[in-house]
Amino acid sequence: MFGICNLSIVPLRLTPTDTAEMVNQVLFGEHFEIIEKNSKWSKIKLAFDGYEGYIDQKQYVEISEKEYQTLCNNPQTYAGELIDFVTDNNNLTTIPLGANLPLFNQDKLQVNNQLFTYEGKVHNRILPKSSVLEIAYLFLNVPYLWGGKSPFGIDCSGFTQTVYKLCGYNLLRDAKEQATQGQVLSFIEESEPGDLAFFDNEEGIITHVGIIMNDYNIIHAHGKVRIDKLDHSGIYNTDTQQHSHKLRVIKRYMDS
Repeated sequence: MFGICNLSIVPLRLTPTDTAEMVNQVLFGEHFEIIEKNSKWSKIKLAFDGYEGYIDQKQYVEISEKEYQTLCNNPQTYAGELIDFVTDNNNLTTIPLGANLPLFNQDKLQVNNQLFTYEGKVHNRILPKSSVLEIAYLFLNVPYLWGGKSPFGIDCSGFTQTVYKLCGYNLLRDAKEQATQGQVLSFIEESEPGDLAFFDNEEGIITHVGIIMNDYNIIHAHGKVRIDKLDHSGIYNTDTQQHSHKLRVIKRYMDS
């Protein structure tokens, strides 16, 4: 069984209950495999990054395996801005920056049997490394939200994953998973704007990630998407005048 999200932003939960922790979000147009289902909840696996969790069955529509494979095998197009767009029966739907636009062609897209018109900016190709910071700035001051990956609330790895996705690169969902990808840099001096810096806790577990900028600055989601200083010790918070995160490793995912 397979499905696709037909709503703006849907919570993906750790267990099948409304009070469970939100570990991720499913944005409009994202397709997935349905692993199991009961009378109310479905456990799903997202096609984009393989992330699993539980979604309310009222918040998606089922599609055929053929439709799922078609979506997987065709080039992906993503919304480049937060916008309202119109369905074929004149209902307005709001989709966030980073949402999928399934089978997008000439301002038209289709989710299951529902047709939509979208006339906003789109991302559907691999962008140069210089575009990473341009897109990252679009999320500046977005509030931090555990499990979030939209302009209404985002966590640190949701931020980096979404920015890279809009640039045409696939990152895994969580910071510790993203840290398994890419090329290790030995020193902070080797880093370039657009590289990722990872940070660990006292147990050595990677718990945070941010995007390196010019002049040893970093943009990351901590309370909100913000800009702080980066040095050999980690992130130096410009508000508290203290280090907030301990640097573990720097990774490169794309060439200049």
